[in-house]
Amino acid sequence: MEGFRIRKPFFEIGPKTYIYGKKALELAVAADRASRKYQVDIIFSAQYTDIRPIAEATSRIKVFAQHMDPVYPGKGIGAVLPEALKEAGAVGVLLNHAERPLTLDEIRRSVERAGEVGLAALVCAGTPQEAAAAASLGPDMILAEAPGLIGKGARGPGDMEEIARINQAVHRVAPGMMILHGAGISDEKDVYEVIKAGADATGSTSGIMKADNPCEMMEKMIASVAAAWIARHQTRPCQDFDIAK
Repeated sequence: MEGFRIRKPFFEIGPKTYIYGKKALELAVAADRASRKYQVDIIFSAQYTDIRPIAEATSRIKVFAQHMDPVYPGKGIGAVLPEALKEAGAVGVLLNHAERPLTLDEIRRSVERAGEVGLAALVCAGTPQEAAAAASLGPDMILAEAPGLIGKGARGPGDMEEIARINQAVHRVAPGMMILHGAGISDEKDVYEVIKAGADATGSTSGIMKADNPCEMMEKMIASVAAAWIARHQTRPCQDFDIAK
């Protein structure tokens, strides 16, 4: 089965339900251009109905679903079938967001189903303890987001220190696992500081969606990812990382 590949550092754009259809496609195409320009891989978490048109119109971004259910073909009306997401063009799925929480057992079953159909699993967690518990279930990546920062918070010194604590907690359970640190990302300066502080990746929803010019803000953030990584490592801006499915 074809593996999922993403490079450090990367950036996640989560439009949630702010935009859909034509506007979502326009943002995704702009993200695709920025990914190529700055050599930064991008996860774009799309509405289910936007997965196919975005996947067909882009070549560099990684199109993820915003959720899925650990079901199999058959009964389950209204459920989000993993096979359908894969066929539509998704390469991964976001799980356990604070706005769509799951139990540990649901996370485990969803991660297993994602693996069965060849979707990468990016699992959200709010604390070092939750991140470690999620990492023990075998996802491909962890997205660490403090619930109090989502959509409204601003990162302070304590939140920056939490990056190292979460990294340590996760790597004790799953050495080498990639960790995206999100929430409280309002502009390109926040992006720069989070990457410099030790994140493999970061992302934004409201910081982009509520900007006067979302495409412009998105590009500034992506440029900051690359700049911060170079400043942090003083080496090549990207490192290959393969997830074998």
